[in-house]
Amino acid sequence: MKIPRIALAAYGFAILIVIVDQLTKAWVLEGLGLRFEGQSHPILDPVLNITLVHNQGVSFGLFGDGSARWLLSVFSAAVAVVLGWWALRADRRLLITAIGLIMGGAVGNVIDRIRFGFVVDFLDFSGTGVFPWVFNVADSAITIGVILLILDSLLSERAAKVGVAAEKS
Repeated sequence: MKIPRIALAAYGFAILIVIVDQLTKAWVLEGLGLRFEGQSHPILDPVLNITLVHNQGVSFGLFGDGSARWLLSVFSAAVAVVLGWWALRADRRLLITAIGLIMGGAVGNVIDRIRFGFVVDFLDFSGTGVFPWVFNVADSAITIGVILLILDSLLSERAAKVGVAAEKS
């Protein structure tokens, strides 16, 4: 089976996200030497700090006791596989970018769950009083990917309506 060139772009984005995600987490753990949860390193205090958080759950602390480690790992891996399959059929650049970002973010966090039993979160903007959560590169990629997915859906829906209107004219 020949992999379409556009699908390779999605896989490339995913690989890039996994590499950047894992390198930044290694920097936090090894380079900054943050070992204990809650340890912090100021960058632009109070706006941005690097604060080590062991996220055993999912968003907003759901399953935060670590009981769903393997279930979350299998689910995230399955999502990445489905997205990889979807990339083989996608034909729009925005969609491919979204798929690649989400796939890479899911794999980056799966690696942590398997390796540590938790996801390493460290980007801490809580000092702003606006955004209380601590997150990582993988989480950012997933969030941006979902936004792009929604945008792609809206744009392709709009293009379809314009196409139907043009046919009726």
